[in-house]
Amino acid sequence: MPVLGIEFNGCHSWKDKHLTMALGKNVGRPSKIKRKRRPPFSNKEYDFSLLYGSQEYENRPLKYPFNLIGRTKEEMNVESMAIQNWLMGAVGKQPLRDDSFPGYHFLAEVEDETSFDENWSDGILMVTFDAYPFLIADDYEGNDDWDSFNFLLDFYQSVDFEISGSKTITLYNPGITQSVPKFISDSIFSIQKDDEVISILEGTTENNDFVLDPGENELTINGNGNLSIRFYKELI
Repeated sequence: MPVLGIEFNGCHSWKDKHLTMALGKNVGRPSKIKRKRRPPFSNKEYDFSLLYGSQEYENRPLKYPFNLIGRTKEEMNVESMAIQNWLMGAVGKQPLRDDSFPGYHFLAEVEDETSFDENWSDGILMVTFDAYPFLIADDYEGNDDWDSFNFLLDFYQSVDFEISGSKTITLYNPGITQSVPKFISDSIFSIQKDDEVISILEGTTENNDFVLDPGENELTINGNGNLSIRFYKELI
């Protein structure tokens, strides 16, 4: 049975560092950010959390306890320093892959100090990551890898289109939050979603203001050529 661990900053905790996990691992879940207001002299409370189209979430904590073992206290301290430098050496949120969540990754960074519960020549190093609220799929939506298809979480759909004039399509975002799509085209297109219209140039185009909402998204595409749409679902 394989030893589970995490991959972060270019190394795997078990395959590269030969670290095992102690008891106490905790993959936290994000909390909703609620923006509520109660008007003066009223018992009614209004929730403005969806004012800009999407529910906000707090970052999520990821806690990983690693077993450290050395023949001497000096060896254990050296190993502790090496592990902390590996994990804290990444600046900014980086992909973190937890073997317990195959097919997904977190975006995380160690921001706070680690804690070390030690005996003479062994101990437990607890490392806490501050992570983006959502798990991000490794594969784009609509890919044709049936071996990894999950009937509970995935949605089969086409994301590659041949356009001649005008075409209306429906894309389904199975994630819990908005997703920014990437457009790959061999021609110039205009794409309309609701009242928003963007222009797509030949090559790769990504516009952070143009998002796919959770659920169905109807797009009207105008132009002539081939267009591929790439987006990744994000889940709690």
